[in-house]
Amino acid sequence: MAVVLAAVPLLALSALLAAAAIARLWDYAAVRLLWRPYAVTRRFREQGIRGPSYRFLRGCNDEIRSLKEKTDGMVLDVGDHKYLPRIAPHYLKWRAQYGEPFLYWYGPQPRICIFDYELARQILSSKSGHFVKNDAHPTLLALVGKGLGFMEGADWVRHRRIINPAFTIDKLKMMTRTMLDFAESMAKELEDQASQNKNGETKVDINRYFSELTVDNISYAIFGSSYKLGKEVFQAQTDLLEITMATFLDVPVPGLKYLPTESNRRKWMLERKLKSLLKQIIQPRLASGECGNDLLGVMLASCIEINKQGGKQVDLSLSMEEIIHECKLFFFAGHENTALLLTWSVYLLSIYPEWQERLRKEVLREFGSDPPNPNALGKLKEMAMVLFETLRLYSPALFMQRKTLSNMTVGSTKLPKGIAIVIPIPIMHREKEIWGEDADEFNPQRLENGISAAAKVPHGLLAFSMGPRSCIGQNFSMLEAKSTLALMLQKFSFTLSPGYVHAPVDLFTLKPKFGLPVIVTPLDMCN
Repeated sequence: MAVVLAAVPLLALSALLAAAAIARLWDYAAVRLLWRPYAVTRRFREQGIRGPSYRFLRGCNDEIRSLKEKTDGMVLDVGDHKYLPRIAPHYLKWRAQYGEPFLYWYGPQPRICIFDYELARQILSSKSGHFVKNDAHPTLLALVGKGLGFMEGADWVRHRRIINPAFTIDKLKMMTRTMLDFAESMAKELEDQASQNKNGETKVDINRYFSELTVDNISYAIFGSSYKLGKEVFQAQTDLLEITMATFLDVPVPGLKYLPTESNRRKWMLERKLKSLLKQIIQPRLASGECGNDLLGVMLASCIEINKQGGKQVDLSLSMEEIIHECKLFFFAGHENTALLLTWSVYLLSIYPEWQERLRKEVLREFGSDPPNPNALGKLKEMAMVLFETLRLYSPALFMQRKTLSNMTVGSTKLPKGIAIVIPIPIMHREKEIWGEDADEFNPQRLENGISAAAKVPHGLLAFSMGPRSCIGQNFSMLEAKSTLALMLQKFSFTLSPGYVHAPVDLFTLKPKFGLPVIVTPLDMCN
């Protein structure tokens, strides 16, 4: 009894000390939240860099939301590629008002938006480790995982070393045959639909078809024979993306992500489902000891090989959690970006039929009616020009972000520790000083001599980033796009449906808001 009574004052004292510590932390956080915006703003104003005013905790989020809501109803002419006011009205307004670069606030985090290619090159190509990926939105991490794209330092080197062998050109060419098999199935479905109509054509949302096709491709590339489960992974990630976009501009209140709100409960359910689906694919492979030839197998085999010590096999250098995160990232990025590249390419070839015919002649000259040969896809020069011009005008990736780990100077700009740097790809891809007076127009001819000669700087195209953190899946995406588009051009002609509404939208990637309805006609019906 005496021990219990003696413990009471100790418990009370502990509670008081804990409360005092929390109060001190809160006071420190409150002072920091109030003082930092003033200090950061003053530091940039001394350099002649200004921007919109900071609002406590909310930063500039309310103004961003308001501007986006006003432009969301904007509809463009079918051939108008000036869609920037729809997706980045705040950047356009602040650039015109404050010049460049400018400072703004995403909630309590300061961000500087740059438009200078040389600054972007220095930041993206830096190997110093002082420019890292910016902190990702919690729901976004649930969607794509904390894989290679969000790692830094030794962890990034380890993961990159393990994953690199899966993306050699020889391995990718081996996958192309499977890509073509899936594309043939899609083409057969379109032919069957067209044959049932008296006019011999069919109207389809080609964006949906390309999404399903690339889901099959990336599922097979990652999971092999378990690719059918990939469709369920796709649906879970699609639902998580919806939550991400709905909450992207909400103020990140500390502790809110742990409360059982309706949105959080749904997010947790989808996270569990996504993790469970991936475990259903990964665990049997681990149990069997057979790695396989797909991306998952390459990861497992590479891990085992790297960790052999004295002929004795030790634990994998990637844990189950790490493998799950990598599968999330590669699955989402691997289908989303290629599906959108194909979608926007078909949109452009539909409104520029002369280029559609040029590409068709090139494909038929190389392959005739035979399936496209993976080893000869590199000969499709004009197709490459069109795909890269599509990436310039309609890049799926929109805004790259980095964050400083220490005080840095880039060019003449002094960047404090912890500031986020935004690189707006679609705006920079339209800089007339870099791309010429026709920067807003579709002109694949500018790429006749390759990417490095297409603009006034060799690193003008930012769709796959640049430097050591450039997209590891670039070759996979281009091979898939070339092989699929070549097959489509062999078998079909396509035009936009009269009902198409041109309204590109920022849904983490650049998408057609109302899909892409096209009229597809088998070529044997055109002759």
